Amino acid sequence: MNATSQAIDTGAIIRRSLFFLVLIALTLGNLFTLFRGLNSPQAMEQAQIAREIARGNGFTSKMIRPAAHNQAEKTKNSIVAFTKFEDTYHSPLNPLLTAAVLKVVGATTPGTWQMGENELIFPLDRVIAAISTLFFLMAIGVNYLLISRVFDAKIAAVCAILMLFSESFWNYALSGLPQMLMLLLFSCAIYFVYRAIEAAAEGRVAMTPALIAGVFFTLLALTHWMTVWIALGYIIFAAIAFRPRGIVSVAIVVLILIPATFVMLRNQAISGNPFGTAYLTLYNGLAGSEDDVMRTVNLQDNINLNGLLSKIIRIALLQTADIIPFLAGIIVAPLFFIALLHPFKRQPIATFRWAILLMWCTTAVGLAFFGVTPLGLDPNQLHLVFAPIMTAYGLAFLSILWCRLEVVATTPILRDVHYIFIVIVCALPLLLALPQKISRGIQNRDKGGLPHWPPYYAPALNLRLKTIVPENQITFSDQPWAVAWYADRISIWLPPDRIGFEKLDNIATDLDSVCAGILITPSSYGVGSMLEIPAKYKDFTSLVIDGQAMIASGTTLTSVYDKDRKLETVVKRYPYRIPLLGYYMTFYSAKPVKTSDQPE
Repeated sequence: MNATSQAIDTGAIIRRSLFFLVLIALTLGNLFTLFRGLNSPQAMEQAQIAREIARGNGFTSKMIRPAAHNQAEKTKNSIVAFTKFEDTYHSPLNPLLTAAVLKVVGATTPGTWQMGENELIFPLDRVIAAISTLFFLMAIGVNYLLISRVFDAKIAAVCAILMLFSESFWNYALSGLPQMLMLLLFSCAIYFVYRAIEAAAEGRVAMTPALIAGVFFTLLALTHWMTVWIALGYIIFAAIAFRPRGIVSVAIVVLILIPATFVMLRNQAISGNPFGTAYLTLYNGLAGSEDDVMRTVNLQDNINLNGLLSKIIRIALLQTADIIPFLAGIIVAPLFFIALLHPFKRQPIATFRWAILLMWCTTAVGLAFFGVTPLGLDPNQLHLVFAPIMTAYGLAFLSILWCRLEVVATTPILRDVHYIFIVIVCALPLLLALPQKISRGIQNRDKGGLPHWPPYYAPALNLRLKTIVPENQITFSDQPWAVAWYADRISIWLPPDRIGFEKLDNIATDLDSVCAGILITPSSYGVGSMLEIPAKYKDFTSLVIDGQAMIASGTTLTSVYDKDRKLETVVKRYPYRIPLLGYYMTFYSAKPVKTSDQPE
């Protein structure tokens, strides 16, 4: 080995060592010092479903959507119990994998993994986030292997660095949502898609890698049902690109339909619809708000399709206008679309980009129907999985243009400057926020971190509400997912009208699962304006703003809840206010309960 190769090897070892040191530091820092707990309703839902699976209760949920209960009643033509309520909203794979981990760590026994008196973060939140983070780190490795095969190790390394320093990727990894599992499965799938394309370009049979890709697309569909739209793009591509034409596509359709049939038959038996409660997410894209319909007790199956075309076009344009946030904030990723115009010399590279484009287009069409937003943590955010491979094409195209500049061609030291610039720009959002996050984390290290308050405050639910509400009783709440996860109690999403509320309340009483009370948190009064609250909570508007009225005046004499004539029967049933965190989180109880926050 000569001196030059030794220098190269030493440099590569140093760079890789630095990468892994940063990876370990960011992982441990985000899971411990900087961690603030889960902050996604869907993530909490899946976590508590996973815990029920681990306990041997099957795919059941302690978070009850009134619309789902209504579906079940119509299907069974009888009263349906709230205990061991079967969920048809979530896809099964992520809860099943999480359940296996929760079983291993001993989270199945009630009373285990309790919060300490001085803790602010629920311990199991870290377990859920750690699972998702592990999928993220594995996805970085798979994408490195894929992009090294498609282009070269340098572009693969830059993509890995951009993924590691992407604030969007970390936000989803720490949220507990299944996006990181989806990223891993999609990356594995397209790795084998590329292998199949290589085989076809060399005149070999592409059946084996193409079908292995189909297996990963099937797992992807079982992780989030919306990813069927991604699989649709691959099925169309396979029908065109692989010989014998149509055989691979048919085989992939069969692969997806086998597990999907079992899921749809189960959903049909429970909810009367093969797509379960999940199909109501159409309201996000086509009819306004999914939340409103999920809280409806007397569900009407018809969706208002007025202005359907304009709604679809609007959401489709939103996806293109906000493409950078959708692609994890990596500024070079959208250059993939310009790279489509470049005649890549290697046929597999040129063909592979059309497979990616086709999958992205079918995904965009699906999201145009079901709705997606770049703001916050959207459970329908599927564009995220395309970010690494699109980034690779964008970097490759940019590198070609960069190296054609005369000053770069004559100055070798400038050949990698564009990589450095892109990494710095893309990493800035995460790096600029780190000092404040580290300072906040260190200040709250004895408490386990600072929670996502408002609206989530785990100690109020895990240490207080859990002791107030007996295990066999239920609650109504504006954040039932948090009650189900942190308090480990059955919780019904608060309906918008009194009649619907009383119907569910009476069912609970008849089935000996008496309702203990109603929990109001910032999830209701802290989200919209005073004009939006009455539109969303209707008959329960006075209940939602009751705590804020008392906080503003400093006295319980200004309560509006017990003066609302529409809620006279509800007030008589739940007259006792129990402040769980002052009156910022208030539990309206059927029985008097003394707490340390209760005013004299």
